[in-house]
Amino acid sequence: MQVAIIGTGALGLLLFLLGLAVSMMRGRTGVIGGAPTDPADPLYKVIRAHANTAEYAPMLAILFLLVGERNPSAWMLWAMGIAVVSRYLIAIGMVVSSTLAKPHPLRFVGALGTYVTGVALCIAAFMTP
Repeated sequence: MQVAIIGTGALGLLLFLLGLAVSMMRGRTGVIGGAPTDPADPLYKVIRAHANTAEYAPMLAILFLLVGERNPSAWMLWAMGIAVVSRYLIAIGMVVSSTLAKPHPLRFVGALGTYVTGVALCIAAFMTP
């Protein structure tokens, strides 16, 4: 359960740090409402990184806690850790890329890791009694 709790906390931390980054960027740019549409705009990138995290982190956290409560095997714990790393990689890849209109290696690795570990944890949820 320890890995599940730490992973859930790490996902929450990512979500709230990205939310803070959005607020700070809004204050710095003076754009209080709405969002720019330019995929190279720093505010756009951080808003999308926050939104993307908000889309996936809650379900991953639920899976972590569900699977973590049921005496998970080693591969399940590894999947949780890789899922957290993947979420951080995709967020970093989105923020540091020159534009979201073009692929970035960190985004690709993060997205792939999220999909693979997410599906694996869904299967794990069915497997554990």
